[in-house]
Amino acid sequence: MIVFPNAKINIGLNIVEKRPDGFHNIETIFYPIRFSDILEINPSESDFKFTNTGILIEQGNASSNLCYKAYDILNKNHLIKPVNVHLHKLIPTGAGLGGGSSDGSFTLQAINKIQNLKIEPSVLNEYAGKLGSDCPFFIINKPIFAGGTGNIFESINSNLKGFYLAIVNPGVHVNTAKAYSQSKPEKPRYSLKELIKNPVEKWKDYICNDFEPIVFKDYPQIERLKQALYDSGAVYASMSGSGSSVFGLFKEKPSLKDTFGSQLIWEEQL
Repeated sequence: MIVFPNAKINIGLNIVEKRPDGFHNIETIFYPIRFSDILEINPSESDFKFTNTGILIEQGNASSNLCYKAYDILNKNHLIKPVNVHLHKLIPTGAGLGGGSSDGSFTLQAINKIQNLKIEPSVLNEYAGKLGSDCPFFIINKPIFAGGTGNIFESINSNLKGFYLAIVNPGVHVNTAKAYSQSKPEKPRYSLKELIKNPVEKWKDYICNDFEPIVFKDYPQIERLKQALYDSGAVYASMSGSGSSVFGLFKEKPSLKDTFGSQLIWEEQL
C-alpha cells in the first residue's frame, strides 16, 4: 500500500500557559495542505523493517522514529503481522510542517487498513496521541482549532479555497523544546476562534505566532523570509509552528522562484 502523509500549516499560534507537567497549552489552527511524503507499507517475511530515501532521517527505534513507534503501538495492542515500511521523505524535518507526525499517523492508518484490524476511530486517535500531541490531527486531516497541548480539537469554518500558498524554508532545524523554554506564556485577549473569522487580508493585524519573536532572535534569516513574502505580495505571512518554514497566502499566483530559489519548497492553490 502506498499512502501520502501530508503536511500542515499553523495559522496563528498562541502559547497560553505552562502546565504542571512541564508541557504548554496552546491554541492554533491546523490547516492540511497537499505537500506530502510517500509512504509504502508491505507485508514482511520476517521482522519489521524501515528504509528511507529522499531526506534522510534517523533510522532509530520506537522512541525516535514515529513510523517504528506506530508499528510498535499496534504490535503491543493487536495481533499484527510484520511489515516493511519505506518512507520517501520530501517534507523537511524541524520545519514546523508536521511531516514526522503525519508519517506516524499514516502508518497507523495504513497498517489498520491492510491488515483489516478494524480499529475504532476513537482508539486510533488514542494511539496517535501516544505518538505526539499533533499526531491525532492527521487522523482527522481537516482544518481545526486545536487547544490543550495541540490535542483538543474543535471544528472551524475556515476556507482558504482560491488562495495561493507558498512555503519557504531556510534550511535550518529549529529545536521546539528550546523555543518553548524561552517562551512567556500569556492568555490572548481574543481567541483565534474569533480572529480567524476576519477576512484573510486582515489577519496580518490580528493573528500572530508567539514563537516568532523567539525564533527570529536566533535565526534572523527566517524573519527576512517572512518580510520577503510580504514584499512579494502576500496578504498574510507567518512562520508555521515553531519554524523554520514560513508560508505566505496570495490572492493571485505569485512568481517567487527568482526571489527565493531553492528555499521555495512548495506552492499550491488551496
